[in-house]
Amino acid sequence: MGGILAAVVQLNSRDDKTANLESVAKWTREAARLGAKAVFLPEYAPYLADKGAREYAESLDGPTVSLLRELARENGVLLHGGSLLERVPDNERCANTSVVVNPDGEIAALYRKIHLFDVTVGGTDFRESRAMFPGEESVVCPTPLGVMGLSICYDLRFPALYQTLVSKGATVLAVPSAFTQLTGMAHWEPLLRARAIENFSYVMAAAQCGPHPDHKVCYGNSLIVDPWGVVLARAPEGPVLALAVVDPQAPAACRTRIPSLSQQRRFR
Repeated sequence: MGGILAAVVQLNSRDDKTANLESVAKWTREAARLGAKAVFLPEYAPYLADKGAREYAESLDGPTVSLLRELARENGVLLHGGSLLERVPDNERCANTSVVVNPDGEIAALYRKIHLFDVTVGGTDFRESRAMFPGEESVVCPTPLGVMGLSICYDLRFPALYQTLVSKGATVLAVPSAFTQLTGMAHWEPLLRARAIENFSYVMAAAQCGPHPDHKVCYGNSLIVDPWGVVLARAPEGPVLALAVVDPQAPAACRTRIPSLSQQRRFR
């Protein structure tokens, strides 16, 4: 099997859902025009602001997922929707949910973020759990790129999740994110490359960038990292695409070269 061109989309989503979805459509179509067969969006692609989380949440048959399905079908791409605020019946809080859509427009997988960002950074409190409830299930799905393991942003700091995804067959790890500027400068690339290297997997990291409402500034620097830890593509500043060819055979070759995944031992 030959390589497959993939794109990570870097956005600056704000508190204007209509404008955000227009950007999602614009950049997805542009990625397809450039030949991408798989497109990855960042965390909170449809809406990024602390206020109104419940108000702007929607069900999985709402406008965001409907648009994702339409775009995937229209452009013939595998579309990872980053994440959206999902309204769940009988729950006052939302889920932070990734939706993966096949090129035929059908939903291939759903993942609800397990690790919520409850952190104080640079004097600013981030309490995702005020509006969100955590997911409980690790999720993988087959794709043309390989078996994809799903995660979102703060999950990146928990290696055990990725070990579980790889144990389920993952060779590609999706990490849609809205990393803060402060933590991003210090930790974003080292963590992404570490997850790629220790799991010999591709890492597809589409990110939010720039200033957002509520004094939040996101780091950007969307990356595609190969299973050897090499950065294949890096987005410059601003809303933009980064593209790279993904070789579905590369993870197996790396895992044969250094068989550490099969040599893990249990210990006390």
